[in-house]
Amino acid sequence: MPIEFDGYRPGALGGVLGLHMDYYAREWDFGLAFGTKLASELSEFLARIDPDRDMFLTVWRGDTLVGSVSMDVSGGGPDGAHLRWFVVSDRERGSGLGKQLMRRAIEHADRVASGAAWLTTFAGLNAARALYQRYGFELRSESDADQWQGGVREQMFTRPAQPPARRESFQS
Repeated sequence: MPIEFDGYRPGALGGVLGLHMDYYAREWDFGLAFGTKLASELSEFLARIDPDRDMFLTVWRGDTLVGSVSMDVSGGGPDGAHLRWFVVSDRERGSGLGKQLMRRAIEHADRVASGAAWLTTFAGLNAARALYQRYGFELRSESDADQWQGGVREQMFTRPAQPPARRESFQS
């Protein structure tokens, strides 16, 4: 069954939360604090989303959510669009779906925010870090702050605004 890219569908909010919790609870022992923070922030974003600026992208295989990524341009702040809720299901990991999601997110940032973007993550997510760096994100800061309450070392990555020639190279 082929994958289908879409935006919000009924069940997408719970599905994105579920994909995150499945992975982060199992691999990083994240619990209630992470889940409630994620639910609160994602709900707030979806309630205020500006369809001309922001992006909420979901990927489905039939009726099953298999991935998502968002670009919060409206609430991103001075560092540009905020890349958020990037996740791929266990079943799809390694299929190239993460690269497709990241490419679409960066193309959106290039169109709407001149490519300037940022994200927060934590040390130890090496495959994700490699993908972020492939798309021009650089580690800006690292600290012992742990907004997810999972005992991790928090990181912030930024991607500067891109000149038009550089933006076009990511679209191929």
